[in-house]
Amino acid sequence: MNSEHSSPLIAVIGSDGSGKSTVCDHLLTYLQNYGPAVRVHLGKQAGNVGRAAAQLPVIGSMIGRKIEQNTKKVRSKKGRMKMLPSLVISFFVIRRLLRFRRMLAFRKQGLIVLTDRFPQAQIPGAYDGPAFPENKESNHFIKWLARREKQAFRWMADHKPDLVIKLNVDLEVACARKPDHSPEALARKTLTTSLLNFEGAKIVDIDANRPLDEVLPAVEKAVAAFMKDHGYVYMDSASSVTT
Repeated sequence: MNSEHSSPLIAVIGSDGSGKSTVCDHLLTYLQNYGPAVRVHLGKQAGNVGRAAAQLPVIGSMIGRKIEQNTKKVRSKKGRMKMLPSLVISFFVIRRLLRFRRMLAFRKQGLIVLTDRFPQAQIPGAYDGPAFPENKESNHFIKWLARREKQAFRWMADHKPDLVIKLNVDLEVACARKPDHSPEALARKTLTTSLLNFEGAKIVDIDANRPLDEVLPAVEKAVAAFMKDHGYVYMDSASSVTT
């Protein structure tokens, strides 16, 4: 390892249907051959929170529905920005910041860090970017929340990854793999994936339309070259953590 730099920060990004979770599972196992490694999910995970809230007694189902409804309302361009959707957005921003700070702490400890997704400030409203709609009418408090969100994403984006594994998938393939997802949403995500540059970070584009037995070796090859350049030696024993 090059002692002049922090431990490697590797991000895996891609649309739903690109195979992010499977690639991250495989890549964490692969990275542990270079040293202690940790995996951190840096997405919003609104669905996970909603499902967890739905398990609460008495009011759980209502809370779960509210989270889902207000997450969808945020995408609407009509009307004034309301308080409840704004608070839902802010809750997820705080949650993401906490996970991001924990990720930075892992890196400071010298762990190889693998992230599933990564915050971006390049395209507001797109996945893993600021959620508050721009130029939408709202009161002063909501405008303040929107500014705070933008500042938070700008700060996170400034901690750019050392390597971004970008899983590129065609819309038709994404729809086939995720038939329960909205084609319109998948179209936005596949397009966004192609545009993101992560502040000039080193990006390796992977054709995720291919079968996994071709995608995984391509990812390994890219990571192996990166780790070698950073002074890491491939070994057969190490440890990993998933958060």
